[in-house]
Amino acid sequence: MTISKGDTLPEATLVQLGEKGPEPVALADKTKGRKVVIFAVPGAFTPTCHSAHVPSFIRTKDQFDAKGVDEIICVSVNDPFVMKAWGEATGANAAGITMLADAGSEFTKAIGMDFDAPPAGLMARSKRYAMLVEDGVVSVLNEETAPGACEVSAGEGLLDSM
Repeated sequence: MTISKGDTLPEATLVQLGEKGPEPVALADKTKGRKVVIFAVPGAFTPTCHSAHVPSFIRTKDQFDAKGVDEIICVSVNDPFVMKAWGEATGANAAGITMLADAGSEFTKAIGMDFDAPPAGLMARSKRYAMLVEDGVVSVLNEETAPGACEVSAGEGLLDSM
């Protein structure tokens, strides 16, 4: 079942590369009592994700801050080493966007946002979406319906829905 507006996020542990290596990050700890944007991409360094999706949240971060968003989190089915390198390459880390790995696709599968695209070499990846989560509950969910599209899930698209 795909997650919907009004649903509570499932328990999930993602991974972030810290100073001492990979560190578990409980999503519940990130969202409890907070207003958080979570956006997900099919893969780090892939064309639309790299040139459109992440940059849209870098461009709009101040606008989200002004709306009381405590944190912007990017999730991808990649390992934490790739996510850190990608955050550095795009400027997301410097902009204050949290880059989290869903290496085994557990969170992505739990919310029903997984897909496979064997011809592109993408297996158990995440669909492209953006959501506003308030105290662990999804208040806005924007999912792209076309592969390669980054409109409703872009930073500007999510802002328009808030």
